[in-house]
Amino acid sequence: MKAVVMAGGEGTRLRPLTSNQPKPMVPIVGKPCMEHIVELLRGHGFDDVIVTVAFLPQAIRSYFGDGDSLGVNIEYSVEETPAGTAGSVGLASDKLDETFLVISGDALCDFDLTRLVEFHKERGAAVTIGLKSVENPLEFGIVVTDDDGRVERFLEKPSWGQVFSDTINTGVYVLEPEVLQHVPTDRPYDFSKELFPLLLEMGRPLYGLVMDGYWQDIGNLDQYRQANFDALDEHVALGIPGIRLRGNVWLGEGVELDDLDQVEGPALISNYCRIAPDAQVAAYSVLSASVTLRERARTTRSVIDASTHIGRGALVEGSIIGRSCDIRAHARLQEGVALGDEVKVGEESVIMPGVRIYPYKEVESGAQIHESLIWESRASSRLFERDSVSGLVNVDLTPEVVTKLAVALGTALPRGARIVSSREAPAACRMIERAMIAGLNSTGVDVSDLRVLPSAVGRHLLKTHDYAAGFHVGFSAADAEVVAIRFYEEPGIQLTAELQKEVEKHFNRGELRRVAGDSVGNVDYPVRAREIYAEELLETLEQDAIRERDFRIVVDYGYSAASLVLPLVLGSLGVEVVAAHAFSPSGDIGPRASLRSLIGQTKKLVNAVGADFGVVFDRAAERLYLIDESGHEIPVEQALLLFLKLIGSNGRRGKLAFPVTVTGQVDRILKGSGLEVIRTPASLSELTKAAAQDGVIFAGAIGGGYVFPDFLPAYDAMASLCKLLELLAPVEQPLSSLVSELPVSTLVHRQLPCPWAQKGTVMRVLTERLKGRDLDLVDGIKVKDRRGWAQVLPDPDEPLVHIYAEGQDERTSNELEEELRQLVEDVLQEEADISS
Repeated sequence: MKAVVMAGGEGTRLRPLTSNQPKPMVPIVGKPCMEHIVELLRGHGFDDVIVTVAFLPQAIRSYFGDGDSLGVNIEYSVEETPAGTAGSVGLASDKLDETFLVISGDALCDFDLTRLVEFHKERGAAVTIGLKSVENPLEFGIVVTDDDGRVERFLEKPSWGQVFSDTINTGVYVLEPEVLQHVPTDRPYDFSKELFPLLLEMGRPLYGLVMDGYWQDIGNLDQYRQANFDALDEHVALGIPGIRLRGNVWLGEGVELDDLDQVEGPALISNYCRIAPDAQVAAYSVLSASVTLRERARTTRSVIDASTHIGRGALVEGSIIGRSCDIRAHARLQEGVALGDEVKVGEESVIMPGVRIYPYKEVESGAQIHESLIWESRASSRLFERDSVSGLVNVDLTPEVVTKLAVALGTALPRGARIVSSREAPAACRMIERAMIAGLNSTGVDVSDLRVLPSAVGRHLLKTHDYAAGFHVGFSAADAEVVAIRFYEEPGIQLTAELQKEVEKHFNRGELRRVAGDSVGNVDYPVRAREIYAEELLETLEQDAIRERDFRIVVDYGYSAASLVLPLVLGSLGVEVVAAHAFSPSGDIGPRASLRSLIGQTKKLVNAVGADFGVVFDRAAERLYLIDESGHEIPVEQALLLFLKLIGSNGRRGKLAFPVTVTGQVDRILKGSGLEVIRTPASLSELTKAAAQDGVIFAGAIGGGYVFPDFLPAYDAMASLCKLLELLAPVEQPLSSLVSELPVSTLVHRQLPCPWAQKGTVMRVLTERLKGRDLDLVDGIKVKDRRGWAQVLPDPDEPLVHIYAEGQDERTSNELEEELRQLVEDVLQEEADISS
């Protein structure tokens, strides 16, 4: 049999190691990763190897040649333009006329390939996929199989809510040559995303075999370092070069070492290394060929590539160092540092944790380097939490971090794109908005600054004008000390997961677009933005009906800038308004500005003035909280049902969107109304994305947020209030009477701590144990029966899972919740027992 080694990987997340060499060439215990793969193939009888190359192909060709030195015959297939995983193998189809194996040249493994081939032939498979159970399946493609190993389902790079298994696709396949007939030649084509789902749909026999051996994707620097350490610990069966001494120390040829006591295992000292007297090679040091350690130098938990020089008294701990680097005397490289090839670090310099320095750079003597060279700074790999980027001002969100975030966003957008921005009044919001604008301009992106206005005005401009994206800077509703930057894209929806990932990718890799001085973006200040918003909102309303009703209402603006906009609408509608807590130019919201206190004051005010009802806005003017005419707060669950009852009774037709976690009472209220309910994953991004689809007339979730897409596919308290006035105009009943007729939801919600590493296992085991039940897998796992439903949903930002349940009454809801929670707790306990 022939084997195809995919070696076209660029390895952008491994930079600076891969800045000037392809990913398969990064060394693992002194050899390129691909060399270990070729040795594995040879050990299982694969003597004919085809290598697909793309990025810097000559580096691979010049090292491996025709494969004679490794005891195999190597041919090369060059990918001139990006062809995708299946496309790159398809280019070599003329050389593949019988069953063959495909394996990645940049993922370290020691699988029993012979057993995989045998399994493939036993099952008569068209495709057999090597599978592996992992703790965190988010970055991989999940494969679900039946008891016989036949593939039932694929899911590429899921969110936690989509994780139904922890069994992932390792990129090791056994294929029949005829499957390549389905690979197009005119565009990139992927095995796991396109070919395998197509074959599954065609009914071809696809199988998966869970492999017992070691597998590690060398996707980032931490994984790269861990793979080297795993090799030293012999978690993976590799041919480590050198003579083995004292059980876990390997010495290559020609090593100059005074005393073996200078070395603490496990460690590798490759050919021709020179270890001076008094130098120390501590545990988990991997020294490639010709590395020099001068007197009193020390390495620990570090991987150092060939021909690097470590000067006298230098300390290298927890670092990765490329080829031919020069680390001068008494320099210190701290945990997580990564240097590219031929970097020079001057005497007594300190490279702080997590810093990356790209190839051929020089650090001056005595320097302290806190940020990566060039354009690189340390930050969390996950930027977006709960649909925004948030943190303490000048602690988490410093001007440097914010500017880099803006540059990452600008890099993800086309040069010359336009962005609209807005903010709240406080000086901290102004500072962060200006830092964002500067960063965006540096990428050639133009910004229209609305200054202090609600985000809805910016979203509306994004829908009606030629803007690519927008952002709003304001304080978090959950924490008055935290500033949140909320992003949105056309046509005013919350930033989608796809664009979030693109921004995070540019931010974390530090590969950011910088334009020349004559291409820097501009800033303008749109005129009449709020007037345009008000005029177009009025055009969507039944104005005469609202005027005839002659409403008197109380509006507590919650200190939001909505007070600069909403009077333009309500005045035209003839609504008598008693207003409170309008926008403050200073941004000072006083000591009693909590939402609960504002609602309490509004209750009293409604009674005092005899209003038809009252509303309270949140600080962002996105969410709306209702008070009935008797001064009673309407719970947010009931408020959502109130909107539905009013919409369902006015004869409109269309679709209504709700997250899967919203009460089933919405279906009961709308039954027979001719309105269609669609369910979305439990995120604001997915909800607003669904709201923007054709035919959707309303969307909402528990929490005071409502969407009327005919005006704006986003939460907008101002539009929601106006739409409520329109819906109430023909209704004679007071608000309290309407609410009293609504059903009461029995939905319960619990949170259960769940370690990150166990989330995938929990979802996989639950899917297995609930097999045969009525399941809904739109987001998480929702199990239904005659009593009601229960759902488990992993939290995307915290180490916990959410459990929702709803039955016919409160007792049944608690029973359903307890049953599902017990299943989750049992899985967690079993995993804890295995670990101990």
